[in-house]
Amino acid sequence: MTNPRLRNIVIVGGGTAGWMTAAALGRFLKDGFTAVTLVESEEIGTIGVGESTIPQINIFNRMLGLDENEFVRRTKATFKLGIEFVDWKEIGHSYFHPFGPFGLDMEGVSFHAYWLRLKAMGEAADLGDYSLQAVAAAQSKFMRANQQANSPLGGIAHAYHIDAGLYARFLRGYAEDRGVRRQEGKVVEVHQRAEDGFIEAVTLQDGQRIEGDLFIDCSGFRGLLIEQTLKTGYEDWSHWLLNDWAVAVPCQLAGSRQPATRAVARPAGWQWRIPLQHRLGNGYAFSSAHLSEDEATAYLLAHLDGAPLAEPRTLRFQAGRRLKSWNRNVVAIGLSAGFMEPLESQSIHLIQVAIARLLAMFPDRRFQQPDIDRYNRVMQFEYEKIRDFLILHFKATRRRDTAYWDYLREMPIPDYLADKIAVFESHGRVFRENEELFNDTSWFAVMIGQGLTPRGHDPMADVMSDDELRAKMRDIRAVIARSAEVMPDHMAFIAANCAAA
Repeated sequence: MTNPRLRNIVIVGGGTAGWMTAAALGRFLKDGFTAVTLVESEEIGTIGVGESTIPQINIFNRMLGLDENEFVRRTKATFKLGIEFVDWKEIGHSYFHPFGPFGLDMEGVSFHAYWLRLKAMGEAADLGDYSLQAVAAAQSKFMRANQQANSPLGGIAHAYHIDAGLYARFLRGYAEDRGVRRQEGKVVEVHQRAEDGFIEAVTLQDGQRIEGDLFIDCSGFRGLLIEQTLKTGYEDWSHWLLNDWAVAVPCQLAGSRQPATRAVARPAGWQWRIPLQHRLGNGYAFSSAHLSEDEATAYLLAHLDGAPLAEPRTLRFQAGRRLKSWNRNVVAIGLSAGFMEPLESQSIHLIQVAIARLLAMFPDRRFQQPDIDRYNRVMQFEYEKIRDFLILHFKATRRRDTAYWDYLREMPIPDYLADKIAVFESHGRVFRENEELFNDTSWFAVMIGQGLTPRGHDPMADVMSDDELRAKMRDIRAVIARSAEVMPDHMAFIAANCAAA
């Protein structure tokens, strides 16, 4: 090839995955470098039940150059400082998984080790008292990080609760302004090259043929290109992640609008509560082997804070991932690449990671196999490490009230997770492996919150005297409490800066 540059990229499917991909390509493929077409049909609805994000979405939005206040207004968003877990360890117990660290490391030793030592002395406060995000969320306080050095206020990490449909619409306008062409239509036929099985075009219901060099499959669970056409295969993880259905319904605003997602463990799954500016998002992710769709729907409707605003929608899925996210000239992004469940708000992040890795390994028409293989290795690592973090929530439990929790408590787990737990149970140590999404703070928060108890703490924490330890830990807790006091009310902050019309 004299010029192997990609000439045409075709994205099949819209929704959050499709329009995030289109927006990123529109941002970087400037001046007609490569034509980008997104094909979607109004007849095919999007899933859109996931409306909770993690702080990494800020990286994506900054990459696009989005104004945060406009983004919050346009998506009718609220802010998020972490996740409150209720009834997971046991009924009546709750804990908080915050964005951002607990306390601060001292003398080169993790704060976690000092907290475990103080706990062994019988003098530690609740772990959440040493997290500004946890304290602020409990008080419905929020502010963005300021520039204060040596203050917890200078390091506030936050994410959002968004209306996923409005986010896709916002990004559609952004992408179209940068040259992405939207084509309305339903794909009825996929054409492959005879010599190598690469996809060369799709035909729409009206007979129009859309040709491309690179195809991005954002068609959802059906995986129109990656699976139905290329027969890539799927790795089933449902023996670890039992939930295979979700029922979702919005309801009227009622109760607290803390800057936090609430995840409540239920008899056969868990229920989410996501506060937006205009409504509450609710859902019940459950195991169909332990609960029927009708029972789950009735249970969810009986546990809403406000009156429902629509008919409940059901979603059926199989936890797992596609054996290859990139096969020939097709890259699967979003649900077509895999799905575990909504827990820990990682679905949009996996879209974001897939886009970032695609840009890092951007192909030309020669589609070099080493590049494709590396992309698949990286995405496999990303999915598997998130999977193991999710399994931890179900495995580490003391609940014995239903067959669902009995199975999860006793099930065998992946070796990586078993090793993580064993190291933690020894001296309370947790380590972030390579570039896995969830860091040591996240693992520590969930392990402690779910009731895992280390046999000891890092001996390096014993270098500090008892009195010095007490004083430093007391000071850290006091600084966090004072910092939360000066933060404004969450909804007052939104009203002053980024309220939706």
